Amino acid sequence: MLEIFLGVAVVLALVLLAIVLLAVRKLPAQSASVLEQQHRAMLSDLHDGLNKQGDRLIAAQAAEAERLRAAVAEELRATRDALNALQAKQDALRSEMLAQTLEKLAEQGRADQKLIQESFNNATQHLRTSIENLSKTVDGRLEVIGGKVNERLDEGFKKTNETFVSVMARLATIDEAQKKIDGLTSNVVSLQELLGDKRSRGAFGEVQLEGLVRNILPTQVFEMQYTLPNGTRADCVLKLPEPTGMVAVDSKFPLENFHKMLDGEPGAEKLFKADVRKHIDDIGNKYIIPNVTSDGAVMFVPAEAVFAEIHAHHPEVVDYAMQRRVWIVSPTTLMAVLNTARAVMKDVETRKQVHIIKDELGKLGKEFGRFDERMKKLADHIRQAHEDAQNVRITSEKITKRFTSIEQVELDTASAHPPALE
Repeated sequence: MLEIFLGVAVVLALVLLAIVLLAVRKLPAQSASVLEQQHRAMLSDLHDGLNKQGDRLIAAQAAEAERLRAAVAEELRATRDALNALQAKQDALRSEMLAQTLEKLAEQGRADQKLIQESFNNATQHLRTSIENLSKTVDGRLEVIGGKVNERLDEGFKKTNETFVSVMARLATIDEAQKKIDGLTSNVVSLQELLGDKRSRGAFGEVQLEGLVRNILPTQVFEMQYTLPNGTRADCVLKLPEPTGMVAVDSKFPLENFHKMLDGEPGAEKLFKADVRKHIDDIGNKYIIPNVTSDGAVMFVPAEAVFAEIHAHHPEVVDYAMQRRVWIVSPTTLMAVLNTARAVMKDVETRKQVHIIKDELGKLGKEFGRFDERMKKLADHIRQAHEDAQNVRITSEKITKRFTSIEQVELDTASAHPPALE
């Protein structure tokens, strides 16, 4: 409001100033001076009046503001009192609701406690009953188990006695076996003494070789102590089919330096390898003859231990033997070689007899054709006999029905012409 009034006063002062300036321009200079003084006095009065009016307006505005402040303070005080009263009511209501809730919870707790106590009593009673029943069941089962345990114990004691008797019998058998082992030890000592001589070792190897060959191959495919065209005598020759041909097998037993090598004597290993190489050279030079024997020969080592030592620890010796076309075998590997040779010879003989087998199969095919034709005829006869049997059964049923009708005297007019018997 004050700002509006001041604005209006300023506008009027400016308008008045403008009018005075226009009038001053039209009047003479002396009159203009007078008017200017009057005008200045008037402006001073107007300015004083405006200042007083502004003071009054400011005082009025301050009074109005003070009145509004007092009214707002009163409203705030009344609102604060109302809020305090509402807060007191809310506190009282909350206390009342809390007391009611606690009372309800106490009642619910007492009811739940009562229900829990009843449930606990029922569960206790049920558990007591179950324990009693379980005790009775367990007692019964324990009695049954006790009886079975006693039976098992009796059976166990019986079996234990039988086992004890069996063990005693086996101990007696073991004693006898021990005696045999003692005798075998004596024989082994004798064998070691026997193998200590080179000629004895040679004879032992030849006997073992002959036993293996005779147990596997037929007599017509091998020959012991065979003399070759160059005058040398092989312990055994295998007469295999072409292109293999004749294969010489000679027994070699490098045992002396082998034992020395096992005993750790210095230089024994070198001597052992030299012995094996010498045997390989002897076999390669004596028993491989072009256009007479095969391009390879077999060196039979009667001891598995010596054979294993050569192949496990002296591969250079094995390579040398392969270069000389000499195959080193032990009793076990010789059995495999002989079985292979037997299979090859069996296959060759089978091929030789192929035409005979083919002729026999042709004859068998013709006989099978006759059998098939006669079987078809027999099937036709059986089928015809089955049909005849069916016809006979039908006729028999008709005769039976006819006799039944005659016995019951149930002939009707339709039966005046009975069906003909087939």
